[in-house]
Amino acid sequence: MNGTRIAGLILVIAGIAASAIGSFSFTKETHEAQVGPLSLSVKEKETVNIPMWAGIAAVVIGGGLLLVGGRRA
Repeated sequence: MNGTRIAGLILVIAGIAASAIGSFSFTKETHEAQVGPLSLSVKEKETVNIPMWAGIAAVVIGGGLLLVGGRRA
């Protein structure tokens, strides 16, 4: 399997996962202040939405790479 087909397969899998999940969230920790032995930390929850068109585009581009990568010149 050559590099083009591997990249196409990764794009197809990532596109299907992005379309199925839709969004993911993570916690970002920021330290605001430390006064003597007292420390204050703030945790923020961030959510990233993945557009449906991005998942579909990744599947289409990955499928194209799989078809083109399979041909021998």
